[in-house]
Amino acid sequence: MAFYLLERDREGGQRLAQLLAQAIKQVGHCQHCRTLCEKALCSICENKNRDHSLLCIVEGPAHLAAIEQTGGYHGLYFVLSGHLSPIDGIGPEEIGIDSLAVRLTQGAVREVILATSATVEGEATAYYIADLVKSHGISATRIAHGVPMGGELEYIDGGTIAKALADRTMV
Repeated sequence: MAFYLLERDREGGQRLAQLLAQAIKQVGHCQHCRTLCEKALCSICENKNRDHSLLCIVEGPAHLAAIEQTGGYHGLYFVLSGHLSPIDGIGPEEIGIDSLAVRLTQGAVREVILATSATVEGEATAYYIADLVKSHGISATRIAHGVPMGGELEYIDGGTIAKALADRTMV
């Protein structure tokens, strides 16, 4: 993108730079779920029609957007600042687990859906949060992982197939 703007659209590059500077000044974090927004509360947290007893935990705002695009989830969110990674010095405090613990004490949440990535760090983060959630007497569930809809087994990696087999459900 940088090469294109420098070679063919410097005026567009200037506009983009101004818009990015404006976004950096105006966009903050929702006080409730911690996603990116321009007001104190995002439109999801303000929506009284959402199920306030469901709380989906995601690693970042892009993950929230991916779930929202499906139109299949109608609860609220809590957005972490990434995932646990002890090797990189990223512990619970750095990703907002302390804020999540406070949120869990407010009494409205009945189920937490863990929607962290299917990586070693994402799984460790989900495990850590599941223990925290259960200590508050709240149900914790994990999103399914495995073979994608429309996926052909011959093109799917062995780890994904193994996970799908291990987590199979009754039909």
